[in-house]
Amino acid sequence: MKKLSLAMIVKDEESTLGDCLKNAKEYADEIIIVDTGSQDKTKQVAKKFTKYVYDFVWQDDFSKARNFAFDKAKYQYIIWLDADDILTEESVNAIKKWKKDKEDVDVVMCPYVTSFDKDFKPKFEFYRERIVKNDKNLRWHDPVHEIIVPSGKVVHNKDIKIYHNKKKKVYTSRNLNIYLKMQENKVNFSPRQKFYFARELYYNNMIEQAINQFSQFLSEGKGWKENNIEACLNLARCYMAKKEKKNALTALFGSFVYGVPKGEILYEIGNQFFDDKDYLTAIYWYNLALSAKMDTTSGAFYDVNCYTLFPALQLCVCYYKIGDREKAYHYHLISKGFAPDDERVKFNEKFFEKCKDGSDA
Repeated sequence: MKKLSLAMIVKDEESTLGDCLKNAKEYADEIIIVDTGSQDKTKQVAKKFTKYVYDFVWQDDFSKARNFAFDKAKYQYIIWLDADDILTEESVNAIKKWKKDKEDVDVVMCPYVTSFDKDFKPKFEFYRERIVKNDKNLRWHDPVHEIIVPSGKVVHNKDIKIYHNKKKKVYTSRNLNIYLKMQENKVNFSPRQKFYFARELYYNNMIEQAINQFSQFLSEGKGWKENNIEACLNLARCYMAKKEKKNALTALFGSFVYGVPKGEILYEIGNQFFDDKDYLTAIYWYNLALSAKMDTTSGAFYDVNCYTLFPALQLCVCYYKIGDREKAYHYHLISKGFAPDDERVKFNEKFFEKCKDGSDA
């Protein structure tokens, strides 16, 4: 039986930490909580679940804090969570099953579901290094958007899903400020850091700076394929914010040089032609998005809706706009199959019911 340590870093998480830890003792043989400066009752909550609660002076470096937590672990394997992560009963049982497996592995990649419906059906997910062997060679890197570089025997376990149940919806400039401080200190950014720096600029609505940073990242040609594709997507969105349609399309098509087009890219291309009321061309791209495949084991970010609900909804509208109500209704039914409770789907359902009644909707 494998032994598993849970190692976490927290700050001001009294409202979420209890939900995260309520079933932790079912799968973790020890729980390690490292507090990085809470001003609320986070540590009191943590002490209800474990005696291993430590303080760490924050140094604008997530890797240092996480490695401090990892270094406290005494068991063969370590699993990490954030305070607003939760594990369903199915995920807990999957970990228990994995612990009984005698296979010796170094890294277990697990689905990280950051958006999901009321039934825990994923909307946005990607694989992350979630369980690792307690080995000094498997430690955290990068001050922000930290990562453990997988090595040794790496396996993917689709059943150990970690759900990010984020309650604080406000996006802050915390990560951006760390990058700006690194820039001020003349840190030589790696390609990965350049990509995430550009993304933080975009998220903080610093559009011109983001365009420059994404363009520089792509021009250097040293990025990971999936980061290159997402950089093209985000660069396009920067141009969309400036209403520069031609540049947006150029960025989207530029992603094709890195591999098979992703659904997110195809969907956005469709949107560009839809906005121009070129519905036939939009239909072509939305159909490609609807037929695109997700390789979730690649480590890339995937918005499931861009492969399912979103293009189906748009195809319904496009076919209605060109006068083909039969196909419009066909794609409405497809969208209904993906998300029957979606408000847009419900609106379309009522719309088509009126059409059947003979009213001119």
